[in-house]
Amino acid sequence: MELLRFKMVDAALNHRAVEVEAPEGRPSDYFGEKVFGHKAMRKYLTKSTYEALMQTIENGTPFSREVADSIAAGMRQWAMENGADHYTHWFQPLTGGTAEKHDAFAEPDRKGGVLEEFSGKLLIQQEPDASSFPSGGIRNTFEARGYSAWDPTSPAFIVDTTLCIPTVFIAYTGEALDYKTPLLRSISAVDKAATEVCRYFDKSVGRVFSYLGWEQEYFLVDESLWAARPDLVMTGRTLMGHESAKNQQLEDHYFGAIPMRVLSFMRDLEYECLKLGIPVKTRHNEVAPNQFELAPVYEEANLANDHNQLLMTIMDKVARRHSFRVLLHEKPFKGVNGSGKHNNWSLGTDTGVNLLGPGHTAIENLQFITFLVNVISAVYKHNGLLKASVMSATNEHRLGAGEAPPAIISTFLGAQISALLDKLEASPSSEAIRFDAKNVFRMSGISRIPSLLLDNTDRNRTSPFAFTGNRFEFRAVGASDNCAEAMIVLNSAVADELAAFKCEVDTLIEGGAKKEKAIYEVLKRMIRSCKAIHFEGNGYSEEWRAEALKRGLDCETSTPVVLGRYLDKKSIEMFERQGVYTAIELEARTEVKWEMYVKKIQIEARVLGDLAMNNIVPLASKYEAILLDKAWKMKELGLDAKADIELIRTIQEHTAAIQQLTSEMVEARKVANRIESTYERALAYHDNVMSYLDPIRKHIDKLEEVVDDQLWTLPKYRELLFIK
Repeated sequence: MELLRFKMVDAALNHRAVEVEAPEGRPSDYFGEKVFGHKAMRKYLTKSTYEALMQTIENGTPFSREVADSIAAGMRQWAMENGADHYTHWFQPLTGGTAEKHDAFAEPDRKGGVLEEFSGKLLIQQEPDASSFPSGGIRNTFEARGYSAWDPTSPAFIVDTTLCIPTVFIAYTGEALDYKTPLLRSISAVDKAATEVCRYFDKSVGRVFSYLGWEQEYFLVDESLWAARPDLVMTGRTLMGHESAKNQQLEDHYFGAIPMRVLSFMRDLEYECLKLGIPVKTRHNEVAPNQFELAPVYEEANLANDHNQLLMTIMDKVARRHSFRVLLHEKPFKGVNGSGKHNNWSLGTDTGVNLLGPGHTAIENLQFITFLVNVISAVYKHNGLLKASVMSATNEHRLGAGEAPPAIISTFLGAQISALLDKLEASPSSEAIRFDAKNVFRMSGISRIPSLLLDNTDRNRTSPFAFTGNRFEFRAVGASDNCAEAMIVLNSAVADELAAFKCEVDTLIEGGAKKEKAIYEVLKRMIRSCKAIHFEGNGYSEEWRAEALKRGLDCETSTPVVLGRYLDKKSIEMFERQGVYTAIELEARTEVKWEMYVKKIQIEARVLGDLAMNNIVPLASKYEAILLDKAWKMKELGLDAKADIELIRTIQEHTAAIQQLTSEMVEARKVANRIESTYERALAYHDNVMSYLDPIRKHIDKLEEVVDDQLWTLPKYRELLFIK
């Protein structure tokens, strides 16, 4: 055992960059070649079938069984010509990952052979076992029936030899059991509400799209070292480990030269992504050692979310080819930055206008201010719910940890926009704002709001929800999260706010007010009412936490409590008004979230307890025995053994504390497990079980500093965190 860790380290250090077969041609030559996109559709579908499918995708027009069979036939032919021999309905259950059940195209022909078949019925709907996925009580164990149904707005794709068909997943009784279904509902809700408001400014707007551009942060570790760390294998994070003497304090990793092994992995990953139609654009070293980032060009939110879920699967496969493991846990290493998945969100019209982008004309800028204020107001009214959308047992370690946004939702707008809103709020109803060449404010008529600079604001990395010039960046989303959760809440809240805004404006217009004046008056009230959510300063400061509490913002940090915001009366009413969730669906999902929280903390506690008692204490005791033998012999020789005796006492104190705390943690877990209410059990795990993890770790980390390095079998941070 003494040499185990060193063998692992040696194996890791001797890895060489894997030679990846360079793709032929330019990215434009192979982009989307594994996707049944428009190019493939036009080739493999008849003109009438293609047009019918486009009507469904663009307008939601249902198609006939004959059209479905024609689509399926064309899709099968394309898939088989690209090496596929199986198909699957690819969906996103409440486990947090994706799910797939593969079926072969081959069907017995009853003549001793097989035929490759794939009908419209099989394309449109399948029946996975709903009782085997989290349902929060909607489905009993004996009630197995559930349905996956094709989402034609997200194109099918091929992974390895399987045709993957993106689908929703619903219960036999109709409730959503996945992330895609409510995401699509929220997209529809914000489309409807935003389109109606857009028509105040442009009657030709027929549709509004929700866009998402995610930034995926992740860690890479050598596979051999990962395999020697049971905590990494089973929980995705290190439950023990003393900080490396060098970590990120020199700030030399961020945007630094990418190690060759990592660059080889990135090139391979990008090639796989581009073939699958994922428009990856950016790659770089992140702040922490072994931490990196990948980001694509933004896409329509539903497709962007599917692509992110697919990416996380592909990342793992590609990493293994390069003898790496990808860590998507939000805080895999103590003492260095954790990983997020910044969600850049915006709204755009079918006329090509970015509704969150400052315009060049008066009417464009009034429209911009209208949507900006409605988003801010929605975030203010549902700041606790928005926080609940990103809270989890894993992201709880990252939020507020000094390098990530605090667990308090606030908006950052920048000096120019902030001053503009202040002026709008304070000015007489017949006046508005313009800027001259020197950015000095001038008063003018409402219709003369001038052009605003695109980059009208600095960045604030401590803000969870920051305006960044032409979009909002929701920075609190965790690296392992399904983006849909945050987008569902944001889309729904904004849709609800826009609907209320239109109702108020219409009431004023019906009362005789001119449209422009009515819009201004409603915006003015909204700006005043949501000022509490606006914060430009340092979100990491203790002063802000105290101030946020005074402002009435949600400052709760307990994940089980925060998750309960989904069940607040105003949350349920908002979701039901927008047709995104029913009360039953919200209750079920919250139950799943609490249950998932319990299980993750339970696993961590069990893994830490096992490692502490079966690994750390025995090896520390072994070293203690060596020191005792040495001290005895030194005493026999008349030598001074005080230093060794003091070290023995130190080891004894830490091992005794570990044993005592671990025993108490096990008992606390047993007590929590007997609690019937899922919510109360989650609270018990948060308050009474998780509270033991850091104290046990502290004693283990102290032992790591003093126990003979040759006896310490677990790879240390200095080995895990630096890829050569």
